[in-house]
Amino acid sequence: MSQPPESGRPPQLVRPGLWLFAPSRDSQGGSSWLLEAGAYGGIGDLLVDAPGFTEANLAMLRQRTAQVGPGTLVLTSREGHGRCRRLQEALGWSVLVQEQEAYLLPGVQGCTSFGHEHLLAPGVRLLWTPGPTPGACVLHVRAGELDGLFSGRLLVPTGPGALAPLRTARTFHWPRQLTSVARLRAWLPAGSPDWIASGAGLGALRSDKLVRGGAALLAQLDR
Repeated sequence: MSQPPESGRPPQLVRPGLWLFAPSRDSQGGSSWLLEAGAYGGIGDLLVDAPGFTEANLAMLRQRTAQVGPGTLVLTSREGHGRCRRLQEALGWSVLVQEQEAYLLPGVQGCTSFGHEHLLAPGVRLLWTPGPTPGACVLHVRAGELDGLFSGRLLVPTGPGALAPLRTARTFHWPRQLTSVARLRAWLPAGSPDWIASGAGLGALRSDKLVRGGAALLAQLDR
């Protein structure tokens, strides 16, 4: 018999239409984000990686479901799967995962996978960026005045306002990760993104949550 969810802390509003969830033990302390449909003109909310299965998170996500309908849970790596199945069963949202890691979610309802690239909605694209894990990916949203990149764990906070690829004991393939960063730079439109939201722990950013000047930061990584 499954344990009831903990109470937990509610998500934090970072900018209009963008929420950050409290770190979850189920995702090795990683960061999960919610982008409201109205913030990018989409047809549903986007939940980037699975937040903790807590009462506070469920209450917020159920409220969003009641307001705009079921959204999509986008998984940027196996490190961010968390309790994907329980979230999906509780909310009825669809799940999108890169095909290399779809096998980790057997029986999850509404789960679809993609290969190298995927267009989820106008202005919402995904790119396979293997390295941190075999099926790591990033999510780029560029619609209206919104221009952001959800980098998963391809880019990790290294200090205030700083992100970089990092090799850890959990890294799947370091050379592929560096290649994926280079491919990401070529894939993004010139001058994009305005900001980057990492899927790793954000402690190194200090009080900040987003990293501004994303395009300049990515350009510096090539030097």
